[in-house]
Amino acid sequence: MEMFDALHLARLQFAFTVSVHIVFPAISIGMASFLAVLEWRWLASGAQVYKDMFLFWSKIFAISFGMGVVSGVVMAYEFGTNWSGFSRVAGDITGPLLTYEVLTAFFLEAGFLGVMLFGWRRVSPRAHFFATFMVALGTLISTFWILSSNSFMQTPQGFAIENGRIVPVDWWKVIFNPSFPYRLAHMSIAAFLVAGFIVAACGAWHLLRGRRDEPIRRSFSMALWILLLMTPIQVLVGDAHGLNTLEHQPAKIAAIEGLWETEKGGTALNLFGLPDMQAEETRYAVKVPRLGSLILTHSWDGEIRGLKEFPPQDRPYSPIVFWSFRLMVGLGVLMLATAGLGLALRRGGRLYESRWFQRLVLCMGPSGIVALLAGWVTTEVGRQPWTVYGVLRTADSVSPIAAQQAGVSLLILVVVYALVFGAGVYYMLKLMKHGPAVQARTDARRHPGLSKRALSKSFEVTSKE
Repeated sequence: MEMFDALHLARLQFAFTVSVHIVFPAISIGMASFLAVLEWRWLASGAQVYKDMFLFWSKIFAISFGMGVVSGVVMAYEFGTNWSGFSRVAGDITGPLLTYEVLTAFFLEAGFLGVMLFGWRRVSPRAHFFATFMVALGTLISTFWILSSNSFMQTPQGFAIENGRIVPVDWWKVIFNPSFPYRLAHMSIAAFLVAGFIVAACGAWHLLRGRRDEPIRRSFSMALWILLLMTPIQVLVGDAHGLNTLEHQPAKIAAIEGLWETEKGGTALNLFGLPDMQAEETRYAVKVPRLGSLILTHSWDGEIRGLKEFPPQDRPYSPIVFWSFRLMVGLGVLMLATAGLGLALRRGGRLYESRWFQRLVLCMGPSGIVALLAGWVTTEVGRQPWTVYGVLRTADSVSPIAAQQAGVSLLILVVVYALVFGAGVYYMLKLMKHGPAVQARTDARRHPGLSKRALSKSFEVTSKE
């Protein structure tokens, strides 16, 4: 069967590994900035609660950062084992960009991470804050280079083809390709939303269990402020990103919308339906006249090209991106509603007493991660059948490997990932179950042996200050 050939198994393997990986950098990016804010507030106010919160959430950050590094290494190997065609043709572009990420971001994070985690009694408070700020900055610089590389694959420019290889001609155009600014902003804000909902859900869990101490209330409150600020901005950035995608990747937009025919004088929006690639139609479509033009072109009669205007071999697989996009947007609407409800309850003085809202926030805890994954599925599947859009096909990027090799390695990765990263996620959830104040007070008493370990000793010492 075609779906079990080497190409599709290699795609499935990379989809699995990148989906697991992207969760941890997203948590790290958002959590690092949150930690910088917490330490800044501690320095500015002198309130111990901010330091207690920092000590707790830095543990979550450290675990997430470590798992992100480990899962990222696997993907680097896959470029050579499964995608040697891509590495050979596009390596002159992607190789330097990923190298810049290591030199400017990873080294920065690694250099200051030790000071941030273990340096409380070894450097001054201001020097420690500088280290925390550098770690947060490093995560954003890493995002810059990774998104630049991936955006080049979506909207390539500044290159030439020489001897069958993609070579850079203008690095400025390569890095700042047409979709890069929108995708960088979209991903960065998504990371803040991922971290925000995790912190808010942790606070909601403890509020529902009857805790009302200051670290819990502050965590819950600060997370909701982050969501209230970032969610509307994400909606605006997403709209701008959509306009950019319509200009540079019209086939992706047509697949996302399940649009087959080019409708003159205004395009309807398919709210729901079942795209059928064989019949070239969206079955059982629920349409809203002209709404597609209004949303996608900001005009009442804007024209959007249908999938039938593209050769069948160049069409993305609409059934996947149609629903992954709607999952992302639907969760975005729920995020916006959650943030708005939080503001209304805050103004009414009922933020910490409304149990129904706390249950809602708890249920919304994973929503940032799910929306992030749905967005990446939309982006990557919508780029198919191209690895570098319009330049290099995915079928020409795969290594000359047997389907058995790709299948066996995929099964091994699934088992190993379930064990390694499942254990890491379990430990993160276990820490969050205890909460910041409890963890800061009781680590040394409950686990005296932990003081022999560097990470635990750092937290134990700082919790006594």
